[in-house]
Amino acid sequence: MARRGKRLTAARQRIERDSAYDLAAAVDLIKGNATAKFDETIEIAINLGVDPRHADQMVRGVVALPHGTGKALRVAVFAKGDKAKEAEAAGADVVGAEDLAERITKGEIPFDRCIATPDMMAVVGRLGKILGPRGLMPNPKLGTVTPDVTAAVKAAKAGQIEFRVEKAGIVHAGVGKASFTAEALAENIKAFVDAISKAKPSGSKGTYFKRVSLSSTMGPGLKLNVASLAG
Repeated sequence: MARRGKRLTAARQRIERDSAYDLAAAVDLIKGNATAKFDETIEIAINLGVDPRHADQMVRGVVALPHGTGKALRVAVFAKGDKAKEAEAAGADVVGAEDLAERITKGEIPFDRCIATPDMMAVVGRLGKILGPRGLMPNPKLGTVTPDVTAAVKAAKAGQIEFRVEKAGIVHAGVGKASFTAEALAENIKAFVDAISKAKPSGSKGTYFKRVSLSSTMGPGLKLNVASLAG
């Protein structure tokens, strides 16, 4: 335990807590401080100038990270017949209809993303109180209610992630692993920030990006210079 404490202390000493780092320098520092015995996730957190309690200030969407997340995503698909076979062929981990709904009702949720064909929404709709709070409810605006289950499953498996601002006005996501190259992490981060920028709601007034921070699973966080994230 003492050794871990020394490692974290040393990592913190390499970061100036009051400084805002340019993207390249931030990525190098975060990668250098990710010294755990497992491949740490690199996480971004963005404080936005929005109040999501108001409908016109909600920030939500999807983004395909160019280099994926480094995490194996488990995908469930609500579909029947040929569409079910199509989902299985595309690589879905769980495929079903009423049987899958029953499993979810019993507390079994062996997936990280849920997709449904439009004709299955009558079944899926009954699961709103279970899937909704977990951010798993299929939504046509996010491309997870679609007849093209092949494209949806492949997009999810390739590194497409969903984002949604929390009550405090914060949106966060894993944007890669410490084992990624600095260039790959930087490109993923820029793609995520660009998606958040494009999702700016009409009700947002004043400063939209209030604070952006980067961290690894076991390492300290640091502030990013927002201007360095453009382009």
